[in-house]
Amino acid sequence: MTSGVPTADAASGDRSFFGHPRALSTLFFTEMWERFSFYGMRAILVLYLTAAVADGGQGMGNSTANALYGTYNAMVYLMALPGGWVADRLLGARRSVLWGGVVIACGHYVMAVPTRWSVFAGMTLIVLGTGLLKPNVSSMVGDLYERDSPRRDAGFSIFYMGINLGAFLAPLITGFLGEKINWHLGFGAAAIGMTFGVIQYVVGRRKLGRAGERPTDPLLGEQRRRALVRIGLVTAAVVLVVAVLAVADLFTVDVVVNLLTAATVLITVGYFARILTDRQISGTERSRMKGYAWLFVFAAAFWLIYDQAGSVLNTFAEERVDRDVAGFTFPASWLQSVNPILIIIAAPLFAVLWLKLGHRVSTPVKFSVGLVLNGLSFVLMAAAAQAAVGGGGVSPLWLVAVYAIQVSGELSLSPVGLSVTTKLAPVKYASQVMGLWFLATAVGDAIGGQVARLAAAWSEVTYFLTFGLASVVLGLAAVMVSRHIRSLMAGIH
Repeated sequence: MTSGVPTADAASGDRSFFGHPRALSTLFFTEMWERFSFYGMRAILVLYLTAAVADGGQGMGNSTANALYGTYNAMVYLMALPGGWVADRLLGARRSVLWGGVVIACGHYVMAVPTRWSVFAGMTLIVLGTGLLKPNVSSMVGDLYERDSPRRDAGFSIFYMGINLGAFLAPLITGFLGEKINWHLGFGAAAIGMTFGVIQYVVGRRKLGRAGERPTDPLLGEQRRRALVRIGLVTAAVVLVVAVLAVADLFTVDVVVNLLTAATVLITVGYFARILTDRQISGTERSRMKGYAWLFVFAAAFWLIYDQAGSVLNTFAEERVDRDVAGFTFPASWLQSVNPILIIIAAPLFAVLWLKLGHRVSTPVKFSVGLVLNGLSFVLMAAAAQAAVGGGGVSPLWLVAVYAIQVSGELSLSPVGLSVTTKLAPVKYASQVMGLWFLATAVGDAIGGQVARLAAAWSEVTYFLTFGLASVVLGLAAVMVSRHIRSLMAGIH
């Protein structure tokens, strides 16, 4: 189940997968292949959108492509919220992960069709499928441990290695196929990766015990019928809005991006308000959610900068970096593999670090470290941009150094955030609050997509320095309020 109650394997002290429950292996490889497909497509998306039509691309300007990229990322994570609800109330986490993987694979196969419209249809399917899979596979990892076990952060760090193993391999394959041969062939490689993930999950389900087997708060009878009717009405409303925009000749990329950005922020505010005013949660749970709101804001600010790796930094790699090695110009998207390989190397070290430190370093302080390091990475990018002034290509080692700093920040915040989310979530909203964690990424990416438009209007040095210093200041402010946040977390570290 997804209630935070450990499975039989976890409760019996199973340590057969690198010292952790064997069920972690199934979830590890499911997430690895899902991330292979996601990051493989992401590595070439902006490059495809901005490539000339004559070169098989969409011919978009950098500003629009960056905003679309940010909004797409936001929608992927926004759909984690209804995906968590579906698991909690209708399907259970286990079936949600399965169906999500199938829909994601279909989306990538659609993107492999060599037509101009296929990329948008495929992205829509990937958004829907990831919403079902992403929050629920992470929630099932949380089920493998006692709620306040010191092994929990270490387990999530190992799980995080699966994410980054897929993210490392994907750009090397899809980047070469997409940039050097055909963009849609690159998208097809992502489809095959997700297919492997679905097969692996089906074969390994027997290891999961009771994890995710049933909905935590199932809808029955009349309640279920009313919920399905509401889902139908919402779907019809979305179709109607799209139709009206199309008839009014307003169905453009920029209009859709702006509407989805506004919707992401409004949905976030509304969902926090709903949980905090729910009389069925206890006073302690309400206090913990107030503490979680602080962490949410910090996480959104982190992803606003961090996820520009696939847009602004990817374009910088294509246009401003010397990529010639022994006469071979390697694809710009290959630099997207630097970040995950560094995480693969560093994740075990951070897992040991958090285990050794135990509860001596609080979650808010770890978040503040992540924000400061993230900001410093953009300060370094400002120096790289300054070095590129004059038109000469800079060494790719600039981006390697930037990603190294970001990795240290990510490992201070992201796996820790996954873990603390499962600890702070009210029982009634177990999977849905995991969806809220991914909604932090959605908000950061949605606003970040709009912010990335400024990269085309400002000088590169000004752009990177402004947002880098802003992140450093916010990280220092997080330290100052960490004691207050810890009191709201009511005993959760």
